[in-house]
Amino acid sequence: MSMMELLKGQANAMLPEQYKQYTVNEMEEKIRTIKQTMGNKLFIPGHHYQKNEVIQFADATGDSLQLAQICAANEKAEHIVFCGVHFMAETADILTTENQKVYLPDMRAGCSMADMADIFQTERAWKDLQARFGDTILPLTYVNSTAAIKAFVGRNGGATVTSSNAKEIVQWAFTQKKRILFLPDQHLGRNTAYGLGVPLDHMAVWNPITDTLEYDGQNEECQVILWKGHCSVHENFTVENIRQLSENDPDRRIIVHPECSHEVVMKSDDAGSTKYIIDQIEAAAPGTKWAIGTEMNLVNRLMENHPEQDIISLNPLMCPCLTMNRIDLPHLLWSLESIMEGAEQNIIKVDAVTSAEAIDALNRMLQRN
Repeated sequence: MSMMELLKGQANAMLPEQYKQYTVNEMEEKIRTIKQTMGNKLFIPGHHYQKNEVIQFADATGDSLQLAQICAANEKAEHIVFCGVHFMAETADILTTENQKVYLPDMRAGCSMADMADIFQTERAWKDLQARFGDTILPLTYVNSTAAIKAFVGRNGGATVTSSNAKEIVQWAFTQKKRILFLPDQHLGRNTAYGLGVPLDHMAVWNPITDTLEYDGQNEECQVILWKGHCSVHENFTVENIRQLSENDPDRRIIVHPECSHEVVMKSDDAGSTKYIIDQIEAAAPGTKWAIGTEMNLVNRLMENHPEQDIISLNPLMCPCLTMNRIDLPHLLWSLESIMEGAEQNIIKVDAVTSAEAIDALNRMLQRN
């Protein structure tokens, strides 16, 4: 189910005007009252990249898969209001029971990376790549992908990956097939494969816009096919940011997310998942100087939570993730009041076949963690 399909099915689910008139204090008080009234029937997971105004009401914070797993373990919650983006809510719906409903407070909260690989493009690519390379490719997808892409990977014997376990899952994939197709983030795929010893000139890029394979080498040498997708936030960290920082503040340690470009990762001091970055900050000695290359809401929260550290963003002009920022107090309150009134809005529902195939891909990953 694509973001467009979700939006089409919820075309009338627009924020009522009244929610734009409330003060912040009024909205916060209403949300607190609803949470108290609903008790454990309500569960609000909040992704690390959400605004503080939303995170303050989260019952759990974490990355996308972690939150979906927490939702799955919380069988008492009848209503799960996911403060994240659409693919995260899809994964939560896939992993929870039929008796639980998952909601996205604002249906415009998408993920540009996930939307860079739709199922029609992927099926066309797979047909071409099978003709070119034969049955030698195992598909992998970052969990930052639509349910339809997870299902595609599942029915073709592949697995999902996270930024934390990508190395282990790519290693496993190479025991299954000679080549991998890595969806939808080329940077995480490239950085992971390179870290495992795959030369850059053994990596091709599939361009879904032109339906072409961008590769200058011999087909026999191709080990990794990277989908030409990226995170619009992490692509904004540049080698020039690192150069300027190294010249002006050489003692500052640079740590970035592996969704950044290969050149940025190679020139940084360290790279790792969101959890890895948080763990490094929490474990560091007071006074340690950091430049962090990841989403700005998280960087700001790390600054607030760790005043003993000297933390800045690697890119001083960086903005928060625009689609993550769609979830705000008015939309959260509207979602909760709609549930209370029995007029639920923005329900995320993945069909049974897609869910089953997506679970296959998720389980192949989880079995190797």
